[in-house]
Amino acid sequence: MILSAAEFETIASGSHASPHELLGMHRLADGGLVVRAFLPLAKGVVAVPVEDASKPVVPLRRVGESDLFEGVVEEQNEPFEYDLAITWGSGEQWRTRDPFSFQPTISEDDLYLFGQGNERRIYEKMGAHPRTINGVAGTSFAVWAPTARRVSVVGDFNGWDGRHHPMRVLGQSGVWELFVPGCGEGSHYKFQIHTADDVLQEKTDPYGFFFEIAPKTASIVWDNRRFHWNDGNWLAKRTATDPRVQPMSIYELHLGSWRKNNKGESLAYPQLADALIDYLRRMQFTHVELMPVSEHAYYPSWGYQVTGFYAPTSRYGTPREFQHLVNALHEAGIGVILDWVPAHFPKDDWALAQFDGGPLYEHPDPQRGEHPDWGTAVFDYGRPQVKNFLTANARFWCDVFHADGLRVDAVASMLYLDYSREEGEWTPNEQGGNENLEASEMLRTANTLVHDEFPGVAMIAEESTAWPGVTTDGANGGLGFNFKWDMGWMHDTLGYFERDPMHRPWHQDQITFASTYRDQENYCLPLSHDEVVHEKRSLLGRLPGKDAERFANLRALLGYQWLFPGKPLLFMGGELGQSTEWSEDGQVDWAALEGNIFSGGMQQWVADLNGLYRDEPALWAGDYFADGFYWLDCNDQEHNILRFVRQTPACDRQVVVVLNLAPVLHRGYRLGLPRPGNWWEALNSDSEYYGGQNHGNAGGVASQETPWQHQPWSAEFTLPPLSCVVFVHD
Repeated sequence: MILSAAEFETIASGSHASPHELLGMHRLADGGLVVRAFLPLAKGVVAVPVEDASKPVVPLRRVGESDLFEGVVEEQNEPFEYDLAITWGSGEQWRTRDPFSFQPTISEDDLYLFGQGNERRIYEKMGAHPRTINGVAGTSFAVWAPTARRVSVVGDFNGWDGRHHPMRVLGQSGVWELFVPGCGEGSHYKFQIHTADDVLQEKTDPYGFFFEIAPKTASIVWDNRRFHWNDGNWLAKRTATDPRVQPMSIYELHLGSWRKNNKGESLAYPQLADALIDYLRRMQFTHVELMPVSEHAYYPSWGYQVTGFYAPTSRYGTPREFQHLVNALHEAGIGVILDWVPAHFPKDDWALAQFDGGPLYEHPDPQRGEHPDWGTAVFDYGRPQVKNFLTANARFWCDVFHADGLRVDAVASMLYLDYSREEGEWTPNEQGGNENLEASEMLRTANTLVHDEFPGVAMIAEESTAWPGVTTDGANGGLGFNFKWDMGWMHDTLGYFERDPMHRPWHQDQITFASTYRDQENYCLPLSHDEVVHEKRSLLGRLPGKDAERFANLRALLGYQWLFPGKPLLFMGGELGQSTEWSEDGQVDWAALEGNIFSGGMQQWVADLNGLYRDEPALWAGDYFADGFYWLDCNDQEHNILRFVRQTPACDRQVVVVLNLAPVLHRGYRLGLPRPGNWWEALNSDSEYYGGQNHGNAGGVASQETPWQHQPWSAEFTLPPLSCVVFVHD
């Protein structure tokens, strides 16, 4: 044996941090070559030259009673390519290239950028990647575990035995790497980590692209670049588009509970591609927003407790099938927004938590590394490698899966050190404030990266506080989001509509307040899943009155949402007036459409709202311009009547919206108008087609040169009870 006793022990025990230094083929100091292989359960091993028949076959002898095999080539001084011909104890024979004969697959430049937090494509370097090196097909593995004593890749290709494929650490980077010949797409694997505390643990790949279906937890080798995309025209159009001045009506969807098959099972990605596209086209939504598709072990978390940040969940199919779904949506002219969750992660012992035996991805300070509301861990946003993991993840979903937008969950919980914490449970930052400066910088970096490389992609913040500049460019001191969810609008509007109409006159400021701050940010108007769970009741269930009144109220509510400045978002089921709360174990109440004029009418109302919204620039081009909206009258509290104008920035297109939020029919009600001529009744929520009483204005009104309510023209209108009526200038 040429090895020292200490070296032999590190190999035999699987504790050497760089096994490539001892295993494989190496020059001897006195001339010649040595070949070593550590092969538990092997009976015999021979090194067989490839490509050059002049090179010798090298039998390897077992070293003592160990699993180390060693052979010497005295007549050769230059290493050559070889295979290991292995005879296992079972009698089975294998021939494979020696994994310890390959150079690192990650460059020093990659490692430097990762250490600085600036490797934008780190997901192409870390994790598992099928590739061919020097004509040899296999998979390169890489994982960051800086405090580990040893790391091995284990899987179905080596009997889950960590002794077979120990990895080498690359310098001081904390990155462990190994190329495994013969391992390809579909192989199951984990990383076996020997911690500094002498604990042996198995972890899934933080950069894994595919996972076993829960409750199983193994990562699966996968090649995300094999899918052939056909959405080039869509992407080109998106690149040339500013989402702020385009129509965007969003249908929020939970993949597993939108629709079930005849067996009560969730639809797979390919099935969703057919059914969902047909439905969204019919309903005329411009975008679909998918609640988190990232892999998650705990189904009732709805995807918000992510265990695989780089993998679409395998519950509904493969990553390639998810790519097919997105591609099909794009071909149908429908944008795809994905929920992104960088605010926290669960503490499952096989995932990110305590990854190499201690805090790695989570902040080491319990005041900053624990989320008190959800019992989860909080990322260490200031650690360069963690910041890189997250910012590259935002890029990944736009790059690999062609996402048109990312809705970032729970932004407020990231931004504040005292979020859900009492006095004494948090420590101010270095400036003495409560802001999480590292988190805000991470978000700013992620937004800048996405905007730089994927123009037209929308970054959307679920931010529930008054943090300044959420939708201001990062270069100007903001966070750099395109849009912010207007949680204030949502709470105020629902609070108003939940009231009995007889009490509404005293609370009209609830529904008008959003107009006082609409120019502060670029807002989305959400009626999301959060508003129809946890005993809050469905949207319909929250509204007063019997069925006819409740549906009338809901039609008016959704009309107000679609026509007020901001991009509307509606959670699935709301478009039917579903009576029950959402449950992840159920599905949308499609049966309500059978013989129910109110549900069918509600569905048609939303479809027609979308149709008018998409076709009429006055309803979206001026969302974030000061003159894109103004009140004609918001002071008729006595009658619960509101009137406003939507118009394009050039003021060449105008729409008048009238809301009568009392159960009272008004005939001959005079309203001021901003222009002379005919005003076409484009939509009326009281139409019999929507389940209403069919009160209306016979197609429109003609203005009269009668000044009224500070307007130079006016007309007499019929205002149906509990209604939303839209007039477009002819």
